[in-house]
This record gives sequence, C-alpha cells and structure tokens, in this order.
Amino acid sequence: MKKTFFIAGAFFVLALASQSCKKSSPAATTTVNVSGLFSITGNWSSLGIDSREALQLATADINTYLQNKNASFRMSVSFYDTKLNPDSAQQAFMAASNAGTHFIIGPQSSAELAVLVPLADAAKMIVVSQGSTAGSLAIAGDPVFRFCPNDKVEGPAIANTIYKAGVRGLVTLPRNDAGNLGLQSSTGAAFVAKGGTVNAMSAYSSTTTDFSSVIADLKTQVSQLVGTYGAANTAVYLASFDEGADIFALAAGDSVLSSVKWYGGDGIALSNILLSNTSAGDFAIKTGFFAPSYGLPVSLQSIWQPVSDRINAATGIAPDAFALAAYDAMWVIAYTLEATNGSTADFNKLKTSFPLISNSYDGITGVTKLDSFGDRASGTFDYWGIAKDSAAHYGWKVVGESE
Repeated sequence: MKKTFFIAGAFFVLALASQSCKKSSPAATTTVNVSGLFSITGNWSSLGIDSREALQLATADINTYLQNKNASFRMSVSFYDTKLNPDSAQQAFMAASNAGTHFIIGPQSSAELAVLVPLADAAKMIVVSQGSTAGSLAIAGDPVFRFCPNDKVEGPAIANTIYKAGVRGLVTLPRNDAGNLGLQSSTGAAFVAKGGTVNAMSAYSSTTTDFSSVIADLKTQVSQLVGTYGAANTAVYLASFDEGADIFALAAGDSVLSSVKWYGGDGIALSNILLSNTSAGDFAIKTGFFAPSYGLPVSLQSIWQPVSDRINAATGIAPDAFALAAYDAMWVIAYTLEATNGSTADFNKLKTSFPLISNSYDGITGVTKLDSFGDRASGTFDYWGIAKDSAAHYGWKVVGESE
C-alpha cells in the first residue's frame, strides 16, 4: 500500500497537531539523526541553502506525525557545509559516521558523491543525494540512492529541445567533475543521434578562476560551426555551476559568442550568482539562454507549493525540485525507520527496505520510484531562463519544459 501522508500535505500535519493535546504521547525513547551534506557557503549554494531548510521543515513535520502516532522515536537533523568540495564531503561523511549517523541526505554534486560511494557500505550508511546526476554512479546494490533523474534522462531531454530549435552545430563545454562531464557526454551523444554535429571541448578545471583561454578556445570551436551552419543554427551547451557567470561575462565581450544560442546543464539553473552579475545576466538574455531543472508536477502544485513557500520565506530563494526532493528523502527515511520502530541496528534491513518504501511513496515531488540502480526512474524538466524587469532586476522564469 502506498504511503500517502504527504499527499495531504502540510495541512494534514497542522490538523494532527491541533488534535495532539487530546492524546497522551509517551516520551520518545530514541532519536535518529540524519546528516545533511550540502554546499551552504560554496559553489551552487542556492541548492544547499534550500536543501538545509527543506530538511529542517521535514524534521518538524515528521516529528509531529510521529508524536501523533505515539511512536517511540523522533528524528533530528545536523548539517555539514561541504562547499561543493569532494574532500570536504568525505571529511563530513566520516564525521557523521563517527557520530553514529546511519543516514545522509546529499551531497548535491556527483563529484562529491563519487568519493562516498566506495565508503557507504563499510560505514553502514544510507546516502540519498538530491542533486547528483552522473550516470557513472548508477550502481546496483549499493546503499546510495538518488532522488533525481540521472544524466541519461536529462541529456536526451535537452538535446531534443536544442535540435528542435533548429540548432545543427553544438559546442559542448563542461566543468571537470563527474556530473557535468556526464551531462556533456549524454547531451552530445543524443544530439549526434538526431543528426547534429558536436564539437566537444576538453573540461576546464574546477579550480579555474581565469577563463580567458577557455573563451579563446570556445570562440575557435564556435566559429568553425558557424562557418558550416550559420550563427542561427549554432549553439553552445555549458555544463557548469556558479562559475558559469564568469564565463558569460567574458563571452559577452565577444561578437561571435554573442551571436549564437546558449544552453546549460542543471547545475547553473536558478543560480543566484548569475543574477547578481549584470554582464552575465544581459548576455543570458541576449543569447536566449536557458537550462533545465528537474520539474515539479503541475498536478501536485497544491501539495508542493505550501512547502515551497515555507522554504522561500525562510531563505529568500525559491526552491526547485532538487531541494524539494530532499524533503521527500527525509520522509522516506522516516517511513523506513517506522518499520523498525526507530532501530538502526540491522543495516541490511534498512538498505533493503529503503528502496521498497521509496517505490511506494507519493511525495510532494511525485512518486519517488527508483530504477534498478537506485536512481529516480523518470522525470521531466522545466527550462529556466533569465528576465529583467522594469526596475532592472534580474530573475529566473520558466520558459518551457521538456517533452
């Protein structure tokens, strides 16, 4: 039977809370901690900040639910700021493990998750990433799960959109990390399969701060395709994080790079850094730039919107589906623990039960069904572009969706 508690949403939680004074609840005998490994102050911090708030809200809602069921355990949450750095993620993982934690939500990037995959089983840790998309991390039987579709879903979706827009020559430029390299590969392969031509550039280092040489190489690649297909049918696909704003600002000064369409991967979608850089924002608008973010079902808006509003009110950042997937992940952990009365002693049982619970859970982001590798089985994507209002304020807006 499906878990449908949060199909009723936060309103049901409040209704239960109003009745709690009529019940006598025994004191909880166990508190189970979940550790969030997020980039709070580093690159892609917009997702990290919203994910942190999502877990705090979920913990409060879950504990209200557990209290009203007279459950013998409660949930708590702690956080580690990984700054999107794999070494920091590994250190946070070990700290959480040494503290007795058996559940992690995050990290949000594939580069971080890649260093944790070999450690999770030995540490008896269930890891649930809300943002990793690298297909290379799709491994059957491990205790690592992902609540978003991987690049094998996202790449073909954006490639199809780009090709249908009339683009026939595409230059792909990635940051050197597992997630963005995976997006470059899957997007490029799908675009070529449709009949397009791809010039795949070498990845720039994750520590790059001066993108002058990258821009020069990019101009050479774009010029070659413009000579074949024309500027109107040539585009750039950038798989990056917040540093994409620096690339945009430099590209804005080049007439060739400003003459073609630009697209991006999910790591740059909804970036606040891009909004605060005037040159980058204007370049994005001029080139019709947009990037996909895992989409939220319109049919469930009455369910996810109240949670989204609560997160936005606390952080000032409108959460996307990746952040709301963290909220759902916390609930699936809670339901997994409910079956053991809060016990974490039998790791193999937790590891087996988690995907079964997930496959039958109706969350605020929809049914969290996983594939055989433990990744979100399906999903659609909203395309986000940048607009400027009459007061010259930049903001993200939905400009389309994948088919």
